[in-house]
Amino acid sequence: MANDWKERLGVVFSTNPDFKYETTATEEAETLEPQKQNLRVWLDRLKGGRVATVVRGYVGASDDLAALGRDLKTKCGVGGSVKDGEIIIQGDHRDRVVELLTKAGYRCKKAGG
Repeated sequence: MANDWKERLGVVFSTNPDFKYETTATEEAETLEPQKQNLRVWLDRLKGGRVATVVRGYVGASDDLAALGRDLKTKCGVGGSVKDGEIIIQGDHRDRVVELLTKAGYRCKKAGG
């Protein structure tokens, strides 16, 4: 097992020589089919007054979410990122994102803004 010190940040030192630090691995949710996903597309204001399109509500593996995020960024022709279970796309592309997700078979709606 690798000695990953970052997982133990904030842990108090133990004087017990038999102490074994154990981490609990969180299991990722299984990726749902596009028809069963219920996505919401939001408009969010970032620092400096910039706007971003945010896709929330994805249920599944982080790799699948990252692939969907890459696909949306490429088709919109802009930058963005995928973090904390959300796809963030630079600029107001809500209509285009909803159109792309619907064509891909996802259930999605524009929400708030």
